[in-house]
Amino acid sequence: MAFSVEDLDDQKRFRLFLTIPYKNLIQFVFEYLKKKSGLMFLFWILCLLFLCITIFIRIKVAGNFPITHILFHSVIGLIILPLICIPLHELLHVIPYYFSGAKNIRVGMDLKQYLFYVTAHRYVATSLQFRIVAWTPFLIISSGLTLLILLLPGLWKWSLSLFLFAHATMCAGDFALLNLYYLNRDKKIYTWDDLDKKEANFYEELS
Repeated sequence: MAFSVEDLDDQKRFRLFLTIPYKNLIQFVFEYLKKKSGLMFLFWILCLLFLCITIFIRIKVAGNFPITHILFHSVIGLIILPLICIPLHELLHVIPYYFSGAKNIRVGMDLKQYLFYVTAHRYVATSLQFRIVAWTPFLIISSGLTLLILLLPGLWKWSLSLFLFAHATMCAGDFALLNLYYLNRDKKIYTWDDLDKKEANFYEELS
Protein backbone atom coordinates (compact mmCIF):
# COMPACT_ATOMS: atom_id res chain seq x y z
CA MET A 1 0.00 0.00 0.00
CA ALA A 2 1.32 3.44 -0.99
CA PHE A 3 1.33 6.06 1.73
CA SER A 4 1.19 9.83 1.44
CA VAL A 5 3.13 12.36 3.52
CA GLU A 6 -0.10 13.10 5.36
CA ASP A 7 -0.50 9.42 6.27
CA LEU A 8 2.85 9.50 8.03
CA ASP A 9 1.63 12.30 10.29
CA ASP A 10 -0.52 9.74 12.12
CA GLN A 11 1.52 9.33 15.30
CA LYS A 12 -0.42 6.20 16.25
CA ARG A 13 0.88 4.40 13.16
CA PHE A 14 4.21 6.06 12.39
CA ARG A 15 7.14 7.60 14.25
CA LEU A 16 9.63 10.09 12.83
CA PHE A 17 13.02 8.77 13.97
CA LEU A 18 15.45 10.76 11.84
CA THR A 19 15.57 14.00 9.86
CA ILE A 20 18.66 14.80 7.79
CA PRO A 21 19.05 18.45 6.71
CA TYR A 22 20.77 18.57 3.33
CA LYS A 23 23.39 20.91 4.79
CA ASN A 24 24.43 18.08 7.13
CA LEU A 25 24.58 15.33 4.51
CA ILE A 26 28.37 14.96 4.56
CA GLN A 27 28.29 14.71 8.36
CA PHE A 28 25.66 11.97 8.06
CA VAL A 29 27.70 10.12 5.42
CA PHE A 30 30.86 10.02 7.55
CA GLU A 31 28.89 9.02 10.63
CA TYR A 32 27.23 6.04 8.95
CA LEU A 33 30.30 4.95 7.04
CA LYS A 34 31.96 4.50 10.44
CA LYS A 35 29.10 2.47 11.92
CA LYS A 36 30.16 -1.18 11.87
CA SER A 37 27.91 -3.58 10.01
CA GLY A 38 28.04 -6.42 7.52
CA LEU A 39 27.14 -3.97 4.76
CA MET A 40 30.01 -1.63 5.62
CA PHE A 41 32.38 -4.58 5.76
CA LEU A 42 31.23 -5.49 2.23
CA PHE A 43 31.70 -1.93 1.02
CA TRP A 44 35.26 -1.61 2.33
CA ILE A 45 36.16 -5.08 1.05
CA LEU A 46 34.90 -4.13 -2.43
CA CYS A 47 36.89 -0.87 -2.34
CA LEU A 48 39.99 -2.82 -1.30
CA LEU A 49 39.37 -5.39 -4.04
CA PHE A 50 39.03 -2.67 -6.69
CA LEU A 51 42.22 -1.03 -5.41
CA CYS A 52 44.07 -4.36 -5.61
CA ILE A 53 42.86 -4.82 -9.20
CA THR A 54 44.18 -1.34 -10.01
CA ILE A 55 47.59 -2.07 -8.46
CA PHE A 56 47.81 -5.43 -10.25
CA ILE A 57 47.08 -3.82 -13.63
CA ARG A 58 49.55 -1.00 -12.94
CA ILE A 59 52.28 -3.59 -12.32
CA LYS A 60 51.32 -5.39 -15.55
CA VAL A 61 51.54 -2.24 -17.70
CA ALA A 62 54.78 -0.97 -16.12
CA GLY A 63 57.57 -0.90 -18.70
CA ASN A 64 55.24 -1.74 -21.58
CA PHE A 65 54.10 1.81 -22.29
CA PRO A 66 55.71 5.27 -22.17
CA ILE A 67 55.22 6.98 -18.82
CA THR A 68 53.47 9.89 -20.55
CA HIS A 69 50.82 7.49 -21.89
CA ILE A 70 50.37 5.97 -18.45
CA LEU A 71 49.97 9.43 -16.90
CA PHE A 72 47.46 10.40 -19.59
CA HIS A 73 45.34 7.33 -18.87
CA SER A 74 45.68 8.02 -15.14
CA VAL A 75 44.06 11.42 -15.70
CA ILE A 76 41.33 9.75 -17.75
CA GLY A 77 40.60 7.24 -14.98
CA LEU A 78 40.81 9.56 -11.97
CA ILE A 79 39.41 12.83 -13.32
CA ILE A 80 37.80 12.74 -16.77
CA LEU A 81 35.71 9.57 -16.49
CA PRO A 82 34.45 10.32 -12.95
CA LEU A 83 33.31 13.78 -14.07
CA ILE A 84 31.62 12.39 -17.17
CA CYS A 85 30.00 9.68 -15.06
CA ILE A 86 28.25 12.01 -12.61
CA PRO A 87 25.18 12.58 -14.86
CA LEU A 88 24.97 8.85 -15.63
CA HIS A 89 25.25 7.93 -11.95
CA GLU A 90 22.45 10.34 -11.02
CA LEU A 91 20.31 9.16 -13.96
CA LEU A 92 20.61 5.60 -12.65
CA HIS A 93 19.11 6.87 -9.39
CA VAL A 94 16.34 8.72 -11.24
CA ILE A 95 15.17 5.77 -13.37
CA PRO A 96 14.17 3.40 -10.53
CA TYR A 97 12.66 6.35 -8.63
CA TYR A 98 10.53 7.18 -11.67
CA PHE A 99 9.38 3.60 -12.22
CA SER A 100 8.49 3.28 -8.54
CA GLY A 101 5.93 6.05 -9.06
CA ALA A 102 7.80 9.23 -8.11
CA LYS A 103 7.11 12.19 -10.36
CA ASN A 104 8.67 15.33 -8.89
CA ILE A 105 12.26 14.08 -9.10
CA ARG A 106 15.12 16.54 -8.93
CA VAL A 107 18.91 16.32 -9.08
CA GLY A 108 20.81 18.67 -6.82
CA MET A 109 24.35 19.43 -5.79
CA ASP A 110 26.13 20.99 -2.86
CA LEU A 111 29.61 21.99 -3.94
CA LYS A 112 30.57 22.96 -0.40
CA GLN A 113 30.07 19.30 0.59
CA TYR A 114 31.20 17.91 -2.81
CA LEU A 115 27.89 16.09 -3.06
CA PHE A 116 25.36 15.35 -5.79
CA TYR A 117 21.99 13.90 -4.88
CA VAL A 118 18.65 12.81 -6.30
CA THR A 119 15.43 13.52 -4.43
CA ALA A 120 11.73 13.00 -5.05
CA HIS A 121 9.78 15.85 -3.48
CA ARG A 122 7.07 14.62 -1.06
CA TYR A 123 7.21 11.08 -2.46
CA VAL A 124 6.98 8.39 0.22
CA ALA A 125 9.37 5.54 -0.62
CA THR A 126 9.35 2.13 1.01
CA SER A 127 12.53 0.43 2.22
CA LEU A 128 12.65 -1.75 -0.91
CA GLN A 129 12.12 1.16 -3.28
CA PHE A 130 14.82 3.22 -1.59
CA ARG A 131 17.31 0.35 -1.55
CA ILE A 132 16.80 -0.26 -5.26
CA VAL A 133 17.36 3.45 -5.97
CA ALA A 134 20.54 3.47 -3.85
CA TRP A 135 22.03 0.22 -5.21
CA THR A 136 21.35 0.70 -8.95
CA PRO A 137 24.28 2.97 -10.00
CA PHE A 138 26.88 0.99 -8.07
CA LEU A 139 25.76 -2.38 -9.40
CA ILE A 140 25.31 -1.36 -13.04
CA ILE A 141 28.42 0.82 -13.40
CA SER A 142 30.69 -1.56 -11.45
CA SER A 143 29.48 -4.54 -13.51
CA GLY A 144 29.93 -2.66 -16.78
CA LEU A 145 33.42 -1.47 -15.88
CA THR A 146 34.50 -4.95 -14.78
CA LEU A 147 33.40 -6.34 -18.15
CA LEU A 148 35.22 -3.58 -20.05
CA ILE A 149 38.40 -4.15 -18.04
CA LEU A 150 38.32 -7.80 -19.06
CA LEU A 151 37.66 -7.03 -22.74
CA LEU A 152 39.68 -3.91 -23.54
CA PRO A 153 43.43 -3.94 -24.16
CA GLY A 154 46.46 -2.28 -22.62
CA LEU A 155 46.19 1.06 -20.94
CA TRP A 156 42.39 1.10 -21.08
CA LYS A 157 42.49 -1.62 -18.46
CA TRP A 158 44.53 0.77 -16.30
CA SER A 159 42.32 3.84 -16.72
CA LEU A 160 39.11 1.84 -16.28
CA SER A 161 40.43 0.08 -13.19
CA LEU A 162 41.25 3.48 -11.68
CA PHE A 163 37.74 4.60 -12.54
CA LEU A 164 36.24 1.43 -11.03
CA PHE A 165 37.91 2.27 -7.71
CA ALA A 166 37.07 5.98 -7.96
CA HIS A 167 33.42 5.26 -8.68
CA ALA A 168 33.19 2.95 -5.66
CA THR A 169 34.35 5.82 -3.46
CA MET A 170 31.81 8.08 -5.20
CA CYS A 171 29.11 5.69 -3.95
CA ALA A 172 30.02 6.30 -0.29
CA GLY A 173 26.91 8.41 0.26
CA ASP A 174 24.68 5.70 -1.18
CA PHE A 175 26.25 3.11 1.10
CA ALA A 176 25.90 5.38 4.14
CA LEU A 177 22.15 5.58 3.46
CA LEU A 178 21.98 1.84 2.84
CA ASN A 179 23.75 1.32 6.15
CA LEU A 180 21.05 3.36 7.87
CA TYR A 181 18.51 0.86 6.54
CA TYR A 182 20.72 -2.11 7.37
CA LEU A 183 21.21 -1.02 10.97
CA ASN A 184 17.44 -0.50 11.28
CA ARG A 185 16.46 -3.62 9.36
CA ASP A 186 14.11 -4.62 12.17
CA LYS A 187 12.01 -1.52 11.35
CA LYS A 188 9.59 -0.96 8.48
CA ILE A 189 10.96 2.34 7.19
CA TYR A 190 9.38 4.97 4.96
CA THR A 191 11.16 8.07 3.76
CA TRP A 192 10.28 11.28 1.96
CA ASP A 193 12.13 14.46 1.03
CA ASP A 194 10.98 18.02 1.62
CA LEU A 195 12.78 20.09 -0.98
CA ASP A 196 11.30 23.32 0.36
CA LYS A 197 12.97 22.73 3.73
CA LYS A 198 15.83 20.71 2.16
CA GLU A 199 15.35 17.78 4.53
CA ALA A 200 15.08 14.01 4.28
CA ASN A 201 12.68 12.40 6.75
CA PHE A 202 12.69 8.80 7.91
CA TYR A 203 9.72 7.17 9.65
CA GLU A 204 9.15 3.74 11.11
CA GLU A 205 5.77 2.04 11.00
CA LEU A 206 4.64 1.15 14.52
CA SER A 207 3.48 -2.40 15.09
